[in-house]
Amino acid sequence: MFPSATSILEIEPRGARVKRISVLGATGSIGENTLDLIGREPSSYRVIALTAGHNAGRLAELAIRHRAELAVIADADAYPALRQALSGTGIEAGAGEAALMEAASRPADWVMAAIVGAAGLKPTLEAVRQGRLIALANKECLVSAGDIFMAEVTRAKATLLPVDSEHSAAMQVMAGAKAERVERVCLTASGGPFRNWSLDEMRAVRSEQALNHPNWSMGPKVTIDSATLMNKGLELLEAHHLFSLPPAKLDVLIHPQSIVHCLVYLSDGSVLAQMSSPDMRTPIAYSLAWPERMHAPTKRLDFAELGALTFEAPDFQRFPALRLARDVLAAGGSAPTVLNAANEVAVEAFLGGRIGFLAIAALVEATLESSIGLLGRSRRGLEDVLAIDAEARASALSLLPRFA
Repeated sequence: MFPSATSILEIEPRGARVKRISVLGATGSIGENTLDLIGREPSSYRVIALTAGHNAGRLAELAIRHRAELAVIADADAYPALRQALSGTGIEAGAGEAALMEAASRPADWVMAAIVGAAGLKPTLEAVRQGRLIALANKECLVSAGDIFMAEVTRAKATLLPVDSEHSAAMQVMAGAKAERVERVCLTASGGPFRNWSLDEMRAVRSEQALNHPNWSMGPKVTIDSATLMNKGLELLEAHHLFSLPPAKLDVLIHPQSIVHCLVYLSDGSVLAQMSSPDMRTPIAYSLAWPERMHAPTKRLDFAELGALTFEAPDFQRFPALRLARDVLAAGGSAPTVLNAANEVAVEAFLGGRIGFLAIAALVEATLESSIGLLGRSRRGLEDVLAIDAEARASALSLLPRFA
């Protein structure tokens, strides 16, 4: 479940014993930041399992540094390199989907779910089924399979701690507030590197420009999503499931400084905000120490130095991805699964130089329009979600030549 007064009481206070942790997606930005925090207090944590997609060398390095029990590489072709790098260390090595599932199911107190994309669905669900405390950084679990995922969380009596800075902020701000007293939750977005660019200027955007985010250091997929504002649209879908809020109570505001991460409007006219420097170690630290707090080596805010915090409404014409996500949120059903699958195909095509920047949202919209049959298909379980995801990807790939 999402943390409540009951679930908080069920968690042992931090410091009572060494916390056993696993990191699914250890070599990505979130995984690296998580291990940076753990490495600063090594006596407080015992690393059970680390996983990665393809980077066997980095995975082995992290596993050795943090004395992990198990290291798993998703790419079976990279297994020989991983096994060789870990030879003589006593660290188990594994590869492939079955090994990923085994890593996710190993007994741990806290699991960071940071595998990017739909590839993270199965292992994250496996960790949930163990009734763990899950620090959720994988968007696709809630975007593609939100109702199914949350039902499994409830059934397993697991606890979800969102790691996105905006959702972590909302969780912190709404602590103690009754749901019926929350009028609106507003997630902020920096606006990305092209916030003030015209459509004509954005037509010529190159991948290296889109990967140069003004405030955050993230992986390529999330960075491109931030540039199109699709990331914020996906976060609206996540917030809907995390906080059981209807679409009418969810909003987005552009905030270029990335200091205020969420605004919560309450029925008495109050607006509560959570603020911190744009550093993912803050929300990670909050989830890692929850329900307490821990030290994080992040820059402290100096409001005199900042001078001003500014806000503006999003431009849906220049950033249609946000509009598409809002439409999908209202539509519900399988539409979010199709949106996410098409977006993953489009971002990969853009990074590969096959389509232009503006074609990302255009391809997603075309895929939604051509997938009427998929949008109405029922989803009873994860296999249905994965089948819809696969068909949506195939549809997006078939439409690619139109946008080349």
